[in-house]
Amino acid sequence: MAAAFAAVAQILSKILQGRNLDNAMQSIDVPAMVRASVVDMTYNTLRAYGRGEMLLDLLLSRSLKQHEIQSLLLVALWRLEEKPTDRHTTVDQAVTAAGVLARGRFRNLVNGVLRNYLRREDELKEAISAHDEAQWHYPRWWIEKLRSAYPQEWESILIAGNSHPPLSLRVNKRITSVTAYSQILTDNGMAIAVEGAWGLRLLKPVGVDAIPGFHKGVISVQDLGAQHTAALLDLQTGQRVLDACAAPGGKTAHIMEWADVEMLALEAEPKRAQRIHENLDRLHLHAQVKVTDCRHVDQWWDGRSFDRILADVPCSASGVVRRHPDAKYLRRPEDVYSFAATQREIIDALWPVLAPGGKMLYCTCSVFPEENGQQIAAFLERHPDAERMMIAGQDELQLLPNADHDGFYFALLRKRAP
Repeated sequence: MAAAFAAVAQILSKILQGRNLDNAMQSIDVPAMVRASVVDMTYNTLRAYGRGEMLLDLLLSRSLKQHEIQSLLLVALWRLEEKPTDRHTTVDQAVTAAGVLARGRFRNLVNGVLRNYLRREDELKEAISAHDEAQWHYPRWWIEKLRSAYPQEWESILIAGNSHPPLSLRVNKRITSVTAYSQILTDNGMAIAVEGAWGLRLLKPVGVDAIPGFHKGVISVQDLGAQHTAALLDLQTGQRVLDACAAPGGKTAHIMEWADVEMLALEAEPKRAQRIHENLDRLHLHAQVKVTDCRHVDQWWDGRSFDRILADVPCSASGVVRRHPDAKYLRRPEDVYSFAATQREIIDALWPVLAPGGKMLYCTCSVFPEENGQQIAAFLERHPDAERMMIAGQDELQLLPNADHDGFYFALLRKRAP
């Protein structure tokens, strides 16, 4: 367990210094025997944003500038709260980890801070209970933004974002049916819930290697919310389709499973573009993939208009924070407006390559209005040849995160004929 504590502390320290979770985890050599524990403790410590920091402020007489020891204390405090029956083991293993991380220089400090917490536990919990960051585990600006945008739902959104995400699957109907694949899972002892025309949810998550047929392309892992995409595009055989921000390729693949279309997938980052190829290869699908910034149309467009465009634009990922809890540490209020500016550039650049009568689906995994409804309202003012298409009788579809799916936003736009 000490090795797990040390690995988590190293990962968290990199995040506190500005690196994202995936990058931080890849940079640390985690022993195989503790990998599952490291992932669990890292995610849960990040989900507990604010609480650990406030406890440390009360327990330390001055700021701790050693990031790895600060991170070690954060994960140890989380574990003391979540695993009270293991508290003495937690303290001992955290102290041992401090010896590994800092050559023994902070062992006494770690021991003293954690034992002081145990002595003052009730007092400390009372002291931080009135603070929004400690209660909800989010930055204050994030809480206030949701409270303003969703006066009835903001609490449930925050709670969902702190939960463990569901594991949902999309059946490849080119190979099998939802009914037939459901039976395969049931025969393998896996409890499931059928969700929609393509989806299944595993009631007990497992790794992809344990999912029957995954490596043969029978099934893909995709959130149920994201599975709305292909249906909303109104796909027909023979159409020319653009996925403008395509990595890792899940939506690209679903579009091609849905209909026989001519597909172009764009991605600005070469490593992420490689993931598109890997996903398509696994599913036995073939699309043209280009590594390019979709905003630079002259670098990739051949002059032929598209019948359908998917603009799954970069965003704050506020609707999928339970999958990316490092966002609580890395995001700043101004980032939302920076993303909104990029989104505007993307959809303005893509609109001219859409054929008259064609449809563009704007999509984010955000719940912030600046990236969603406000973005589309401003787009319609700039483009009089654009009109909204109704989605289930509404102007737009805002999915809020819950036990079944993540948070997503969809708006479908049609280009009027001249």
